[in-house]
Amino acid sequence: MTAPSTLALAWGWMPELLVAAGQTLRMTFFAYLLGASAGLLIAFGEMSRRRALSVSCRVYIEFIRGTPTLTQLFLIYFGLASFGIIIPGFAAAVLALGLHYAAYMAETYRSGIASVDRGQREAAQSIGMTGAQTMRYVILPQALRVVIPPMTNSAISLLKDTSVASLIAAPELMLRANDVTSEFYMPMEVYLITGAMYFAMSYPLSIAVRRLERMTARGRRMVTDPA
Repeated sequence: MTAPSTLALAWGWMPELLVAAGQTLRMTFFAYLLGASAGLLIAFGEMSRRRALSVSCRVYIEFIRGTPTLTQLFLIYFGLASFGIIIPGFAAAVLALGLHYAAYMAETYRSGIASVDRGQREAAQSIGMTGAQTMRYVILPQALRVVIPPMTNSAISLLKDTSVASLIAAPELMLRANDVTSEFYMPMEVYLITGAMYFAMSYPLSIAVRRLERMTARGRRMVTDPA
């Protein structure tokens, strides 16, 4: 009997890899949702007039940006376990990646809010709007044009960074690829297919980023040159 061809083996792997890719997308979605929500709160905290809150948020951002993602993942998965707090691999990966990207998204939010002309805030308050109303109805909608492209770039980076979750056996694409490689010992073929799958998942987001950048650039030109 002849050994099965690479094509036949790859056909056998694909259902497993596709299921794992779905888990990767699911992990990306929940981690991004956490990062975007927590990042906005951290950005508000950093801009707060309460010094203790502002400094705490600044320290958090600097700590997260100054340490590897893998260290943060291990602190949550293994570190908390030493205190009796057991978090499943998938949830630990979502938490670690979400909190990691929250620091970067907080800076994105802060930059977007700072880009809005101060006169907009003063005009809103002059007609009786509260600070919260000004932020919700005036500042954030304008900051959104600046924030969306880098936030979409963060989604692409987050999708690729889910691969570190394989080190804590969280169910995702890279873990399954490692399992298939161990079983069939065909690393070149398996990782090429895996890389192509990551590309297929991230490329639509890359196209979206370029389109959003063109749309926001066009919007700025219309604002600055309405004629």
